[in-house]
This record gives sequence, C-alpha cells and structure tokens, in this order.
Amino acid sequence: MFINYVKIALRNLRKNKIFSLINVAGLGLGIAVFILILEYVSFEKSYNQFHQNAGRIYRVLLQHNDGKSDDFVPSAIATSLKQQFNEVQAACRIAFVQQGVVTLPANKQGQPVRSFRESNSITVDGDFFRMFSFPILAGSASLSQPNTVALSSTKARAYFGDEDAVGKVITLNSQFGKTPYTITAVFADVPENSDLQFDMVYSLSTLNNEANLNGNDWARLDRWQGAFSQTLLLLDAQTDPVAFTRKADELVRKNRPEGQDVFQLQPLTYLHLGESLSDTRPTNGKLGFVYLLGGIALLILVIAWLNYINLSTAGALKRAKEVGVRKVVGAGRDQIIRQFLGESFFLNLLGLGLAVLLVSALQHPFNQLVGRTLSVSTIGQSSLWLAGVVAVLIGAVASGSYAAFMLSGFPVVSIVKNAFARSGQGASVRQVLVVFQFSISILLIVATVVLYRQLSFMQNQNLGMNLKQLLVIKGAEVGADSARRTSKVAFRNEIARLPYVEDYCNSGSVPGGWYNFNSDGVTRLNPNPGDEKKNYAFTYADDRFLKTYGITLAAGQNFSADMCLKGNDSRRVLMNEKAAKSLGFASASAAVGQKVKFGEEFEVVGVVKDYHHQSLQQVIEPLLIFPGYPSTNYTVRLSTDNIKTKIAELEKLYKQLFPGNPFEYYFVDENYQKQYQSEQQYGRIFSLAAGLAILIACLGLFGLATYATEQRTKEIGVRKVLGASVSSIVVLLSRDFLKLVGLSILIASPIAWYAAQKWLQDFAYKIDVEWWMFALAGLLAVVIAVVTISFQSIKAALTNPVKSLRSE
Repeated sequence: MFINYVKIALRNLRKNKIFSLINVAGLGLGIAVFILILEYVSFEKSYNQFHQNAGRIYRVLLQHNDGKSDDFVPSAIATSLKQQFNEVQAACRIAFVQQGVVTLPANKQGQPVRSFRESNSITVDGDFFRMFSFPILAGSASLSQPNTVALSSTKARAYFGDEDAVGKVITLNSQFGKTPYTITAVFADVPENSDLQFDMVYSLSTLNNEANLNGNDWARLDRWQGAFSQTLLLLDAQTDPVAFTRKADELVRKNRPEGQDVFQLQPLTYLHLGESLSDTRPTNGKLGFVYLLGGIALLILVIAWLNYINLSTAGALKRAKEVGVRKVVGAGRDQIIRQFLGESFFLNLLGLGLAVLLVSALQHPFNQLVGRTLSVSTIGQSSLWLAGVVAVLIGAVASGSYAAFMLSGFPVVSIVKNAFARSGQGASVRQVLVVFQFSISILLIVATVVLYRQLSFMQNQNLGMNLKQLLVIKGAEVGADSARRTSKVAFRNEIARLPYVEDYCNSGSVPGGWYNFNSDGVTRLNPNPGDEKKNYAFTYADDRFLKTYGITLAAGQNFSADMCLKGNDSRRVLMNEKAAKSLGFASASAAVGQKVKFGEEFEVVGVVKDYHHQSLQQVIEPLLIFPGYPSTNYTVRLSTDNIKTKIAELEKLYKQLFPGNPFEYYFVDENYQKQYQSEQQYGRIFSLAAGLAILIACLGLFGLATYATEQRTKEIGVRKVLGASVSSIVVLLSRDFLKLVGLSILIASPIAWYAAQKWLQDFAYKIDVEWWMFALAGLLAVVIAVVTISFQSIKAALTNPVKSLRSE
C-alpha cells in the first residue's frame, strides 16, 4: 500500500508540473527565510548566556525621577556594597576610560619601539575574570594588582607574535599620562554574542594611585557623585534580588542624601534585549525588533503553506473522481487521508531540501546583511531550535490536512453526480487565504516605506551645522607633555598655512560621538529647587570650533583666543539654547553676561543655536562648552579635490611633529551616518522580507490564476467567438483576484498605520505617517498582482477559440 501511495504521489507531481513546482518553490523559499531569520533571532537571544554565573550577575542602575535609568553609576557604590553586604560575592566596576596609544619597547631582535592606537579596551576591578566566563589561556585570572593588564589572544599575537606575552610590559599613553602595565594574562577572544567586547583589560586599582590620575579627579574610585563606570554584582545563589534591592537602596540614599535616584538591579540575562517589551531599563539590543523579525519569519512560512492549501484545494476537482473511485472499491476515509498527508509531507520534504540548498547559497550574503557571523548551528545556541522544528512539523501537517479531510469527507454520490464541482467547496477558503497573504505583504511594504522615509529624514535633516569635507585627526598621546604642547601649537600653525585647508579647530569631542562627559550640579546663582539635579553635557572647544563646524550663535559672542589659552581659568562658558532654557533664562540673549555655577562660577559669553551633536534618535541635550585647545581631536575642512594626496601630506606633517604616534583619521559626515547603521540594517531586512513575502504570495496567485483559466477555457472560447476582445477577457479573469487584493489593502492599512505610529515613538524627531505611503503600498501590490495574473489571462485570451471549444 505504501509503495502504491508513493507511485500515485509521483504520478500526480508529474501530471501537475506547474502546481508542483510552485508548491516546492514556495515552501523552499519560505523554509529558507524562516531558517535564516531563526539564526538571527537565536543569536540575539544567546547574548551573555555563555557565562556560567549568568543567572546570578546583575548590573546596578539608578532610576531618575523621569523614569529613565542610568547604567553608569558612582564608583563608590561597588566597594560599599561588597563591604557591607554578605550577599555580594563579587563586585566589579567596568570603565571605558583607558583609551589611548600603546607603545611596545624595542625587543631583542632590534625591532624599534612600536605604537598602536587602541580603543577597544576596558578597565575593571580584580573580580572581573572571576565573575565572567572569559577563558584564560595563559597567566593569572586576577587583575587585583595595580598596573596589570590582560590581552586577548589576537592582540597578544599582534604585539608579540609567537612569543609568550605574559610578563612583558607595555605602556599606555592616555589622558591619565604615561603608565606602564605588566601583562598578567592572555584570554580567549571574546565571543560575538557578548555585550562586552574588548581586546585589552586594565586593572582599575591603578587609579587608586593619585599620581596615575594625572589630575583627573572625576575618576577617583571613592566618589559618590559623578559616574564614569558601570557596576556589576555577583550575588549569592540564595539571595532574593528584590529584598537585596531594598537594602542597597537605603545605602545609596544614605550616602547621597541630596539625590532621589532609586537603586535597581538588572539581570545580566536581560542586558541585551530586556525582560519584556515594557522593560524600560537600558539594553544593547532591541527586543521589539527581534520579536518582529521572528514574527515576519513565521508569517512568510505561513504564506508558503497557504499557497499549498490554496493550490491543493483548487486542484481538488481533478482528484475528486480519483477519490470517488477509491471509495467505491472500498478505500476507507483514513486511507485517503494518509495518502494526501503523505503527499503533503513529500512536497514539504522536497521544499526542505530546496531550503537547505538556498540557505547554503544565501548564508554569506545574509550574514553581510545583518552584520553577524551566523550558521545553522547558531540555532542550537538557544532553545528556539525546538520551537522551529515544532513550527515546521505543525505547518507541514496543517497545510496538508485541509485538502485531505475535505476530499476524504465528500460523499461518493455527490462526486459521481459532479455535485462536488458545482458546490465550489474551498473557493471561499482560498479567497480568505489570498486576502491574508496580500495583507501581510502590504504591511511589510508599508513598514519598509516608513522605515526608509524615517531614515532619509534623519540623514537629510538640517543638523544645525555643516559636516561636509571635515576630516578629524586623532590627537597625539605619546611623548612628554611639554613636547606635545609645543608640537600641538606647531601643528595648528602648519595646518593654517596649507592652501587646501579652509578651516580648522581643536575640540574635546566631535559631533556623531560622545560628549566629554555628562554631569548634574549646574545652576544659576539663584537656582530654583531641583535645578542641581538636572543633567548637562559638557565638551571643550577652541575659538575656531563654531566656525569650522558651521554652528551659529543665537546671542552673545564666541570665545576669544585669550580665553582658550587660559582654559577653565578664564571662567567663561558657551551654552546651547537648550541649556539656557533648562537653567531658567527667559531667552538666549537674557543668558549672556549671566553667571552659572559648576563648582566655580562661570560667565556665559554666548549662546549657540541648538545643533544635533548626536543622531536624531535622541533629544538635543543641554550643552555647556568650555574654552581651551584640547589635543583630543583636530578637525580640518579640506577642499574637495585630490583628497588622498592631501591626507598623505597631513600624515607626513603629523608624524614629523608627533613622532611615535599613529596617524588616525576619519571623515565626520561618514562617522555621523554610522549612528544610523541599525536603521539601515532594518531597512534592508524589511525590504528583503517584503520582497520574499510578495514573491511567495504571487507564486500562489499565479497558480490560482492558472487553475481559474483552465476551469473557464470553454467560456473563453465562446466569448471570443461572440466577439469579445483580449482586454475584456483579461479583465474578466483578473477582476475577482483584484477585488481580493483591494480588500487586503483595506484590512492592512489601519494595522500598518498603528504599527508605524508605535515604532516612530522611539524617535525624538520623526516623520508624519502620510496617506500616500499606504497608497503606494496598495498600488505596488495591485501592479504586482496584475502582472502575475495577466500572464495566464493574456495567454488564455490569445488562444485559438477552436482549441478552447474542443477542450473539456
């Protein structure tokens, strides 16, 4: 019997080549997309799960009055919690402050001193490798001693080749001065699914030495004010996090009596995606997008299965007599069900085989699209593999069940009398499924249009400054302070003489990156209650910064060269309009000449118009700019021709004046646009998903159009004999399908509008959702449907009516 079923299935596939190819192609595409997206979702869900203590590690947060939480907290919190609570087995601060130039001494082979600019570094407490499961390959896991550092295996090879790195000394030149570090360990490269990414780990205890602070008192480890590090705790397995949070909150309030921040614990397992969509704590990934992408993958797979159901019910007429004969000769309903389910599994198996080939072919392009290193094995890193297998099995059974139970349940007498054909059984189901398929497709088209419009809006919005042709050169770190100060002046003077340099400046931070720091405690001389708790951004810049970046003054004047030479001692400050408003000044002009207090008193010399220092995803922050000639960044505006030649000349000049320092540069506009990488990635994924959803839906529509044309062959012949035109026949065959597409537009549009409004809420500056977006999506769906249907309709309309009338 089984062999007979296989023969019948193969015979049926050969007999209905078009339907079979459409089914296999649709299932193959659907399963392939499902597998690829499941890889991405599994990878996102696997973040930080590899740590053995992941279930007991928590990040400390401080929640403000506005409901937002900061993951950077005062450094004294970590030591106090560890000292006063037995529940804390380990406490570790993680800071990102030791960025600079690493120099290696000359080796025995006569290799000269080498220097490397390093930015992928963290500074931690000694408990770091005890708390986290980053494998140590050589040396000791402890970083409790000052002036110690651990390197990744890749970094160790880059520095020392095949030599043993442990015990060697490197020198870090940074804002903290010139500090030697002894390498005590080499660790395995950090896996990609870790939120903490680093090549070098410095000991935070180094900053306990006053001399190593180099005047940076904000980095003192005993401060209860200000924040430059994150704090993570390893709690005892028996600890109740809720009870511990209450006790820790009392400790924080006792040591910060003027503050009203609430102590919170965030589990390490929720650091990447959050606990739920309503979780307001800061995360490194976006749970909503992961859920959405997973839903899209499932919907595309469902669309493929709906194609099978549509085409199998449409082809039921051809199989009705076969079923009737089988019943007459004694076949039971269960036998017929098994036969049709077997055919369904066979087609799904062929689709799965095609999907495996497609995944293999598309894996590399997909990895480039999502910016991850994924493979089918990635699915095994989370429990989602089981859900994926179950979904595919349920879909395979469900897609074959409808036709199997419908055909097997129809009475033999009705089949013999051809009542089955006249009943139109399955037609309404097919219509519902077509509407569902195209509704999903239209939703995805609208999502893609809205996303790209928002991205275009952010990329082309007036930023309040001009970033074109601005080149940033990273400042020098290697060398004696006095020599670097002299070279800095010389470099500025030489830049000013270059004919292709249209403008230049020094600044502590650059638009598109972080500010120098953020802090509260800024007030007017007669502040209102609570003013001292407001947060402000701070940066340093010279007298040419505003002109170079095209930032305009709203009131007052710019810094003078004398103010910049004196730095903070000039007791002058610039601020943006947002800061003037936050401080309570009635207008920008009203702020000029007034004094503000931040430790010392500073006179406001000018107010600059608000500009977008960071992306349009974020609200413009209140900003204070202090005068100086910071050596962190040199920005030059270049003329547009022969850029490579000009950069080579700047590099030569830089290396002459700053020997031993690597020359590193980037263009500001390119770096600024990197802030929108996530949105660009989402846009590409949505475009691909929308395209595939429409393609799979159209495969089904093409099959249904083929079936409908076959059913009306004689009617078409009669109409042509009576004088019907080709166009009228095409309209006749197309209009029923286009009605379904029109209904899909009506259903999808309000859902798409609601989803777009919800998504845009995450942006500080956003577009309006306009009617034409839905009209465009609907028109695109209609055009695609017309093209798909017309192929068969025109073919049928052009057929010789003699052949049509001979057909049955």
